[in-house]
Amino acid sequence: MKAVTQCLVVILTALLSGCNSTPKATIDTSILNSTHHFNIQQVESHKDVFQLNNEIKAKLEHYFHNEEIGVKRAKMLMEFLVNSGDDSLSYLSGANLTASQAFSSMNANCLSLSILTHAIAKQVGLKTQFQRVHIPEYWDESQGYSLLTGHVNIKIFEVDNTQDAIKTLYVKPTSVTVDFDPNSRNQHFSTSSISTGTILSMFYNNKGAMEMIKGDLDMAYSYYRAAIESDQYHDGAWGNLGILYRITDQYQLAERAYQQAIAINKDNRNALGNLAKLYYLTGRNDDAKTIERNIHEQRKNNPYYMLVLGNEAFNSGDFSRAKHFYIQARELDKNLHESYFGLAKVAFAQNDKKAADRYLKKAYNTASFEHDKLRYEGKLALLKSIANNQPSENNNKER
Repeated sequence: MKAVTQCLVVILTALLSGCNSTPKATIDTSILNSTHHFNIQQVESHKDVFQLNNEIKAKLEHYFHNEEIGVKRAKMLMEFLVNSGDDSLSYLSGANLTASQAFSSMNANCLSLSILTHAIAKQVGLKTQFQRVHIPEYWDESQGYSLLTGHVNIKIFEVDNTQDAIKTLYVKPTSVTVDFDPNSRNQHFSTSSISTGTILSMFYNNKGAMEMIKGDLDMAYSYYRAAIESDQYHDGAWGNLGILYRITDQYQLAERAYQQAIAINKDNRNALGNLAKLYYLTGRNDDAKTIERNIHEQRKNNPYYMLVLGNEAFNSGDFSRAKHFYIQARELDKNLHESYFGLAKVAFAQNDKKAADRYLKKAYNTASFEHDKLRYEGKLALLKSIANNQPSENNNKER
């Protein structure tokens, strides 16, 4: 099952919708107001998410001085972030934190780090603009869920206040774009401006995805509901709500939520794919297969899609099929560490520990982020421990 998160890089889409065309879709709020199986819980308020605590405000007052203005002040903001706390600033895809929480840990996803940057910029008198970064479809996996991941960054503006009694001098503001994902920074993807309400919706959506993975379905519903109330045109939140309805056997509501997501964004392949799964469950196999053929044709050259198919095959125990898709992913992008990890999983499941070790080492050498390298180090150490206790190895030839 696929969900979206926003870096997001988090379940059910943190993740990713394209630019919506006008006129906007009609929103069917009765999907939220219909009888359902959940008890609504309290979630963080807008103030909880964006407000800095007094300790952070005191540090800002000490760090910033009135003589620093404009872009220089924006660059000082980044220096302040990097130099604060016990740990250096670190991007961590699964950490969905409020501004104050992100500052305390300095380990968060790009959405939370952008929220923190916005809160600090506002506190020191700078203007900001959140931006959706239009990255290719990318998935992460957590506890059986395929998580379609989106990405956001933030632009900090220098505002020209040059005025006198006779005239106002209009100068185009200069700006600094802050992007916490080095891969995105290096590839210069297109962006589009999004509101603070949409950012809050993404935050709630990510939190809902994580609660759904943990099994707290009342909390997941409460977050998805809050996400839609914060931005009713956030198609990813509608799609995730559809998943929640579907896994609780509320099929009619699930279909209506999926259709709402598609009405908002006809290119939401995630919602379309989940609608196809629902069609299978409700006996509409031909409709499901038509959707799946169209999606496959659109995604067949995306290595991350091949990883999703490989993971689904692996989780169902079809190791031969899983290996096929992992090899396809590797052929499409030889620098994709997840494809080597997938091949390592298959090799280990087939008791070929020598090949598993080889693929894990390739995954480690290909990974860019430290947290991925640490994960592979742990698995290599575990594999070595197992090999020491069971020294015999198969000698299957690597493909």
